[in-house]
Amino acid sequence: MTALVLSAGGLWAAWEVGAWSVLRERFRTDLIVGASAGGWNGWAIAGGCTPGELARLWLDPSTGGVMRFGLHATGFLRGEPLHAKARELFERFSPRVPFALTTVEIPWLKRHIVRDGEMNWRHLAACCAVPLAFPAVEIAGRRYVDGGLRGALPLWAAEELGATRAIALNVLNTPGFRLLHRVMGGKRAGASLEVVRIEPLRRLGGLRDAVCWHAGNIERWIAQGEEDAKCIASSITM
Repeated sequence: MTALVLSAGGLWAAWEVGAWSVLRERFRTDLIVGASAGGWNGWAIAGGCTPGELARLWLDPSTGGVMRFGLHATGFLRGEPLHAKARELFERFSPRVPFALTTVEIPWLKRHIVRDGEMNWRHLAACCAVPLAFPAVEIAGRRYVDGGLRGALPLWAAEELGATRAIALNVLNTPGFRLLHRVMGGKRAGASLEVVRIEPLRRLGGLRDAVCWHAGNIERWIAQGEEDAKCIASSITM
């Protein structure tokens, strides 16, 4: 079973759109797994969204409006815009291939895999609820935040769901994010999972770029994703 695995990355995850547009004809996707913004990309892709449609979603200024300043008890970004976009995505797309996303339950920092048949819009909101920024999302009396907190690239989740091969799009490939993964006890997939990892060949930008939407950045990252994927496309087979 081959899984498409999409990493967290804030607005940098627009890079995944370009990479996927090149790679999607190279292999058959049996399962899609995403964390954080990669979860939103994965939900749309699983729902039949074309690369052009997904690019337009990213270029819509309302996407940047998700990260709207507003102080609250646990952070500085308002929850309402995040929830509104999650509802929109949930209503717009319905998975045509198996899909799952990851969340983290607080305060226990317990990892969870949520499969498409179990999901509602709150799970889409929770998967992008960056801790210390957005408020946690309450679901059935428990509170959940961004699954990227304990695994920005959820290869472990794909493996637990039966994948034997993963095509992994990872935008968080800098030394700092790798260190954070170790500090937070990020779970790794086993050696039996065959992984083809595609990452940006050039730095996408600073942290401010990852949270402050700008159409020019989105266009540049999508284009870079296409270029980077073309460098490895020939090595990926059905």
